[in-house]
Amino acid sequence: MGFSPTQLLLRRPSRLPPADKVIPDWKEQEWDPEKPDSYAGIFHFHFWRFGEWVDVVVDDRLPTVNNQLIYCHSNSRNEFWCALVEKAYAKLAGCYQALDGGNTADALVDFTGGVSEPIDLTEGDFANDEARRSQLFERMLKVHSRGGLISASIKAVTAADMEARLACGLVKGHAYAVTDVRKVRLGHGLLAFFKSEKLDMIRLRNPWGEREWNGPWSDTSEEWQKVSKSEREKMGVTVQDDGEFWMTFEDVCRYFTDVIKCRLINTSYLSVHKTWEEARLRGAWTRHEDPRRNRSGGCINHKDTFFQNPQYVFDVRKPEDEVLICIQQRPKRSTRREGKGENLAIGFDIYKVEENRQYRMHSLQQKAASSIYINSRSVFLRTDQPEGRYVIIPTTFEPGHTGEFLLRVFTDVPSNCRELCLDEPPRTCWSSLCGYPQQVTQVHVLGAAGLKDSPTGANSYVVIKCEGDKVRSAVKKGTSTPEFNVKGVFYRKKPGQPVTVQIWNHRVLKDEFLGQVHLKADPDDLQALHTLHLQDRSSRQPSDLPGTVAVCVLSSTSLVAV
Repeated sequence: MGFSPTQLLLRRPSRLPPADKVIPDWKEQEWDPEKPDSYAGIFHFHFWRFGEWVDVVVDDRLPTVNNQLIYCHSNSRNEFWCALVEKAYAKLAGCYQALDGGNTADALVDFTGGVSEPIDLTEGDFANDEARRSQLFERMLKVHSRGGLISASIKAVTAADMEARLACGLVKGHAYAVTDVRKVRLGHGLLAFFKSEKLDMIRLRNPWGEREWNGPWSDTSEEWQKVSKSEREKMGVTVQDDGEFWMTFEDVCRYFTDVIKCRLINTSYLSVHKTWEEARLRGAWTRHEDPRRNRSGGCINHKDTFFQNPQYVFDVRKPEDEVLICIQQRPKRSTRREGKGENLAIGFDIYKVEENRQYRMHSLQQKAASSIYINSRSVFLRTDQPEGRYVIIPTTFEPGHTGEFLLRVFTDVPSNCRELCLDEPPRTCWSSLCGYPQQVTQVHVLGAAGLKDSPTGANSYVVIKCEGDKVRSAVKKGTSTPEFNVKGVFYRKKPGQPVTVQIWNHRVLKDEFLGQVHLKADPDDLQALHTLHLQDRSSRQPSDLPGTVAVCVLSSTSLVAV
């Protein structure tokens, strides 16, 4: 059997997540020579699968040849915990064969409950882009320091490439475990402190436990003379062929093709580290003859069915926030004997939508971000987005494919992430009395110009009002030409009443009115973009005020037009 990603995890116990996660009640499961009668020959372990920790029970019969363990084993002949964990993981997957050449990112998630982020070092040109490389190193340093797991590998293009050893000592197709990430101080004695020259370095381990990197900063290279003895001892530098070695991060980016970071997402308010807010929702791609009920529309290439996919709305409530999004599909197992799962090609798109959207999208809006499409169990995206409301549309690449998925959204403050289920406002028993919407109108305020100025510029914001509903933008500080880029969608029972757009100047004691415009928003109006002069609030004969506002308006008698 070839290399299994499980070995990446089990051969480095110091980097495993807390014992009570993967190995619950580990003290009770330990062999106690003083109580041999309490040994029952069974063990149980936990793995994170599809949003929950699954308990797997195995016996102590381990596969051997000539009384030697075949698969994962410890250096000590009396230590069996890693072989037992591997057996439990093989049971979860279906068989040992299912672990052969498996997906490292999936294994990292199964053992941690974290979120895996694959990074293509070649495509990102990290070897030559110093700024991007430095940024990636800082992120890896943060992930490692907070208990996350990292692996690096060299892509094997052909079957002949698999496990081929390069002249530099590295092996293709292996998932090397990153066992340390640190800035190494160069120099000796006081000079090292005053000079403060540091080198970004990574320690890696070959899962075979032998065969190491033989380039700069390898175990016996002369570069180590640049580092003091105390620094070398702190780093644990050895000259044994134990499979563990140091490399500069620049060389890592030059020789390796892929890195996988598995973040342990901290959701505890008691932690000193950054706390994330997690939204976890389960969904499914399902087929139905009725387009309104079909939820398997394929990617954006299939424009006629794309908006039939499941849709989820969430809010960014800070001026800008880092958002982590992960979608994980439940693989369809083809055969129990092979244990292999059949993954669909999946991905997702994110759109910036109206601030008050409550119903499903039916037309394209501003795309905020999108993931790759890949036949992987999970797809991850990290993105920075400004304040506003967003819709995630997870899809299979081709329409008509079905399956279950788990959506996880992490933000700094609660995002109120939820599924959009209705296409339009529902009809109720009150609709005949209170009326039902006759039109839908989308108002997009792009910006303003020439506003009434002050010595520091206007701190302006816009308010869109329609039939008692209103949308307000964030404050744009210190400018008389603000770019608002704010949208509202309104389901209008009285289309004869205009939509009002007001601009205000935010002040400490009382906000100042800067002007307004009224929009008829007629579906027959073919002009989408309007640049209008601001007016005062006089009901009889309004007069112009300084400034103009640019507005895009879309109205339709079909409530599923936007």
